[in-house]
Amino acid sequence: QVQLVESGGGLVQAGGSLRLSCALSGRTVNTDAMAWFRQTPGKEREFVAAIIWSDVGSAFYANSVKGRFTISRDNAKNTAYLQMNSLKPEDTAVYYCARSVRGFSLLESNYGYWGQGTQVTVSS
Repeated sequence: QVQLVESGGGLVQAGGSLRLSCALSGRTVNTDAMAWFRQTPGKEREFVAAIIWSDVGSAFYANSVKGRFTISRDNAKNTAYLQMNSLKPEDTAVYYCARSVRGFSLLESNYGYWGQGTQVTVSS
């Protein structure tokens, strides 16, 4: 089994920063990709960022967060991160980290392991 535990959410003012962490445990071998998604009430969960686990230089972002968010990972700690800068009220959401089932994709359907989510609230 694979477990993911997010941390680092909270309340921040617009323009501020937060760093989310996602600790991966259990059967962590052969992790192909990790991603962050977010969801607000009444809306579909949306892609935020993804990284190919074996390629530290790879990173993919939604247009809405490009230039403000940075995804990274620490292989030794089996942890993925999402550094969020210049936060905006529209970034308010529950953020989920996810591990791919197989290979790399930006599609939610390729991610079969999910954390419990962490709330990020950005006040104006």
